Amino acid sequence: MLHWIKKRRGLGLLLLLLLLLLYLLAGAVAPFLSYPEITGETEERLSLESFRSGEPGPERAALVETNREAWEERMRLLSMAKERIILSTFDMRPGESTRDILSVLLQKAEEGVDVRILVDGVSGAVRMEGKALFYALSSHPNVEIRIYNPINPLTPWKLMGRMHDKYVIVDERAYLLGGRNTFDYFIGNYTEEHVSYDRELLIYNTEPGNSDTSLKELEAYFESVWGLDVCRPFHDDEKLAEREKVQKERELLKERQEALVAANPALFDGSWDYAEHTWEAGKISLLSNPTHIYGKDPEVFYALTELMSQAKERVILQTPYIVCNGWMLERLSELGKTVPDIRILLNSVDNGDNFVASSDYLRHKDEVVDTGIPLWEYDGGISNHGKSVLIDGDLTIVGSYNLDLRSTYVDTELMLVVECEELNQELEGHLFAFQEDSRRIIDADTYEVPEGFPVQTTPFWKRFARAVFGLVVQPFRCLI
Repeated sequence: MLHWIKKRRGLGLLLLLLLLLLYLLAGAVAPFLSYPEITGETEERLSLESFRSGEPGPERAALVETNREAWEERMRLLSMAKERIILSTFDMRPGESTRDILSVLLQKAEEGVDVRILVDGVSGAVRMEGKALFYALSSHPNVEIRIYNPINPLTPWKLMGRMHDKYVIVDERAYLLGGRNTFDYFIGNYTEEHVSYDRELLIYNTEPGNSDTSLKELEAYFESVWGLDVCRPFHDDEKLAEREKVQKERELLKERQEALVAANPALFDGSWDYAEHTWEAGKISLLSNPTHIYGKDPEVFYALTELMSQAKERVILQTPYIVCNGWMLERLSELGKTVPDIRILLNSVDNGDNFVASSDYLRHKDEVVDTGIPLWEYDGGISNHGKSVLIDGDLTIVGSYNLDLRSTYVDTELMLVVECEELNQELEGHLFAFQEDSRRIIDADTYEVPEGFPVQTTPFWKRFARAVFGLVVQPFRCLI
């Protein structure tokens, strides 16, 4: 009898857990099962005439291509701050590069600079919660950290609304914007095993006080997100500074900042000539998705494809992976028919680091090939996280948007459109080098492989897992 009662309780508990899992899953997926459509108002607002001016503007631009350059530019730029620093990131994790950045931010806060940090809710819960390293900053009176849409299992319909933006603004001097998250995988040379290539744009403002700049546009965007009801303070309590662990972290960060300055004086002495190390640019424009946490109008994807459709000569699109619905494939097919020279560069599934997206791509690869756009799969051995578009010889677009359903309909996203021939040519060189380490796709099962090309491979169990997972995930691919 006792055994029967225990068995019933066990089955009841198992059923309760299954119901809870079903509740979480259904709640998380339901808001995104239908794909919003572009409205006439959005089409009118995204006028293509507004992305070129034909004359120099007040801002200059440069590519930040390597992880080392990304680290150096953050050290250099943050150290120059006099009034305020804004840092927005999808993912911030403890690590050596993060400690470097936080050490400089703490020093600037000590000097009276206003520091605001905005981090997505997943990273806030998984990477930052309970860690004295982040409390050392959040407890400082001149620092405020907010979390976009903190995770709450009791409201699963809010779980998937994520902020995917990545940028840093310093005073009215300059900003960085691109695809890099804030940890060692993307910034610095602290690790050789777990790294990814990425790309950012540095925009230098030659006219502080000019309200008609992309820097002001990005700052206004930040304020609109910062003020959302879904953004909550992260341990904004000065009493935390009294805790022994927090005090110790602050001391370690102060020591680290002093060591950084001693080891890299040229990065901190303010002597860097930004005009010399940037290109003169024309119009610089910001593309963004809606910032609420539910299903979004596909504004960034629509604007990008509209811009690409106007190309007179060529389009090169780089994305880490591809996950599309029918409407997206239709728009890509139109580009394949109308743009004289168009190609897409992406990671091979064996080279990339997104198991979920790769699993889905394998199931729908034939549909992507059928768009008629030539595809090259990168097999260089290190995953490339860059998201960029070249249009003709003058437009360069870099940002956080992946060619997938999440970036199109679910996440906040930013892409920066820069009118600059020299920047376009520089990025062209990087993308052509990327293509040289790639295989051209002939059809879903056939490649054109250069002689002696080292093709990446994965073990059978991983290929089998991709095939199985690619099938299982189909009802939920709206979240990929």
